[in-house]
Amino acid sequence: MRLDPINLYDYESRAKQILPHNNWEFIEAGSMDEITTARNRSAFEALTLRPRFMRDTTERKIATSVLGQDISFPVMIAPTGGHGNAHPEAECATVRGAGMSNTLMMCSTSSNCSLEEIADAASGPIWFQLYHRGYDLTENLVKRAEAAGFTAIVLTVDTPVPSPKDRDVRNRYQRPGELGNFREQQDRLSEVSGTDESPTWEMPQTPPLTWQEIDWLRGLTNLPLVLKGVRVAEDARMAVDHGVNGILVSTHGGRQLDSTMSSIEMVPEIVAAAGGKAEIYVDSGVRRGSDVLKALALGATAVAVGRPLYWGLAVNGAEGVHHMLELLREEFNRAMAYCGQNSVDDLEDRLLNVPREWGPFRTENDIAEHLPF
Repeated sequence: MRLDPINLYDYESRAKQILPHNNWEFIEAGSMDEITTARNRSAFEALTLRPRFMRDTTERKIATSVLGQDISFPVMIAPTGGHGNAHPEAECATVRGAGMSNTLMMCSTSSNCSLEEIADAASGPIWFQLYHRGYDLTENLVKRAEAAGFTAIVLTVDTPVPSPKDRDVRNRYQRPGELGNFREQQDRLSEVSGTDESPTWEMPQTPPLTWQEIDWLRGLTNLPLVLKGVRVAEDARMAVDHGVNGILVSTHGGRQLDSTMSSIEMVPEIVAAAGGKAEIYVDSGVRRGSDVLKALALGATAVAVGRPLYWGLAVNGAEGVHHMLELLREEFNRAMAYCGQNSVDDLEDRLLNVPREWGPFRTENDIAEHLPF
């Protein structure tokens, strides 16, 4: 009898066996030479833990909160499009799995299910990921998200042009299913599709996204605002100056611009630049519970997983997403014990060995010394 998956890599290998070739390639691929995709993992692996023993860690608190909302452990579902690539119930299955694990799901503009359908299926907190596609479409999406019960807006800021992946162009990939949020706007699909799903390297003009649009968006809604895709300290400082509530450090799993630093490498300087004025989250490359502890030790509030949700979906729908998250929970809880930590709210310093080549950015003073603010 075949055993259940015992880690996320087991889910990955089983999903590859199950999914059609082009669907698998869409999920797995990174941009161009996939250097950043690989670096997202190698950077986590370059960080090493400093375990502490001879401590009573019988009681360990791993529950936390993000923007005031309680989650059972510091792992969320990242906003990713087209869950129909992995399962016919798409995002509705994913959000049920997240709810089973009492954690949060960020839902994509490019979902197969509509944001209202996702909200109806949710039993946990949900945030809405937004692509700015002009003032009228953006306002429509934000107002719908508010009405449906989403509790934050996650604005993607690092996709000035579409970035189709080489594998998808070669495969002539076509999205399975529809864009659930735009069933009544079929004539405007070219404006609202995601950033990495174009069948060619054509780059249609998209509306500019500047700090002026951030101010406009903050005036449009009272929901907290998270910026997804901030990579450098300079932009992090600008974000907090414009009143942003959270920053999701993300490379989209290496699916947009290639040859950049990994997400986890950028966390220290972004945490320092934000100066406690915004919560910091990170995605791209999280595969083990120890990765979660590493991110928190660098100053992140929580992490988010992207590709692994597709693996869980493909293998067992909502239950697969739930089990994938529970594997991360067990590994994270174990890593806390081995490092002598009793609470995610009070992690001690020097939990990590950080590679010297990662640079000097650790504190507000470091930022002031090294960057021209």
